[in-house]
Amino acid sequence: MKAPSNRRVFVVGYGAATPLGMTFEKTWERAVRGECGFRSVTRCQVDSPCHIVGEIPDWDPLALDFVTAKDAYNWNAAFVILTMAVCKQALEHAGLQIDADTGPRTACFIGSSLNGHDAFRTAMENLAQRGPNRVSSFLLPNLCANLPSAKAGMLLGFSGPNFSPQGACASANHAIGMGARMIRDGDCDFVLAGGVDTAILPEIIHGFANMNATVKVTENDRAFANPQAASRPFSVDRRGFVLSEGAGVLVLAAEDAIRDHGLEARAEVLGIGWTSDAYHFTKPNPPTIMRAISEALDDASLQAADIQYINAHGTSTPKGDAVEVACLREVFGSELENIPVSSNKSQLGHTLGASAAIEAALTIEGMHRKTILPTVNHIADPALAGVDVVPGKSRHTAYELALSNAFGFGGTNCCVIFRGM
Repeated sequence: MKAPSNRRVFVVGYGAATPLGMTFEKTWERAVRGECGFRSVTRCQVDSPCHIVGEIPDWDPLALDFVTAKDAYNWNAAFVILTMAVCKQALEHAGLQIDADTGPRTACFIGSSLNGHDAFRTAMENLAQRGPNRVSSFLLPNLCANLPSAKAGMLLGFSGPNFSPQGACASANHAIGMGARMIRDGDCDFVLAGGVDTAILPEIIHGFANMNATVKVTENDRAFANPQAASRPFSVDRRGFVLSEGAGVLVLAAEDAIRDHGLEARAEVLGIGWTSDAYHFTKPNPPTIMRAISEALDDASLQAADIQYINAHGTSTPKGDAVEVACLREVFGSELENIPVSSNKSQLGHTLGASAAIEAALTIEGMHRKTILPTVNHIADPALAGVDVVPGKSRHTAYELALSNAFGFGGTNCCVIFRGM
């Protein structure tokens, strides 16, 4: 293989659809005001105290200008059309035109935790109620992890490398990492990197509830009267994450490609650290998490004291938040007292494979606007004392170097460091 080109890699645009809005702009507008996107589930019927979820407001595939009624019927795994919409949004935000020159040099990596389970559910209902001939011939494509990015390529015209990194809740950071490496090495000039999950389904809600991962909102819980308080990372009364749906896509570009196409660099991808736990399928493993953070710092040629903000994985689970803070204390030492550490999941819930991309975009926008988004719903936990979680309200402050953490089931960890422009 030829030697790598060692090109610098930048973020030139992004898009998102979240429980706060169908676009990144709407998401940011509400996030900076400290709003949350939670409500009792409307997508399906469940019999569970874990009924508070994050749903994308006003999500309607037929409202998109490229979707016909036939498209919506055939592509009934929502993550397919949602990915197409957010990739389109991200390219528009970047100002990147896909043409005969840029198309073959543009790759797409969109990860997902759960893929097209909604299409499988519909197929099973049709099989049981209407017979085998009513199972859609589109079922198998709807289940394929790479189909969302493939359909985005068909819509938008890019034909570079295109596949789905499957890293559970760290999928989007893996996509960013792989995309940055491929641009660095000269395999492509542009990458759409991110994640998507549309997991608001009865089986998924009940499955997470039965493994005690999601918050159970009972009469003695403060979210019983106020669903917006359901997600509360680092709080003394955190009881589990809020399951959400969403998609996030970053447009990465090589330094020379930015210059050649008149684009604007919004942040640089400075460092990637990725490890696996080899420990347990859900319990976090501190040594390998710390190694992922340390490897990201080393890859960026930075010291721990250089980091000015940490976008935490921060899911609002008792164990997960405590382990993440313990790992940060070990890596950053006394410097941690001077570094804001907030969790966007306090406002968005956990969008699974999409979470890291959405959080990366919010971090980069925050650097541009000199704003750190808050950890809302916070009631201090004495066990986590000494960590500035940016409680309650957004904070106006300049910062340039940020670490974004993502950890997933199976013990997969990926941390990314960005430098704002």
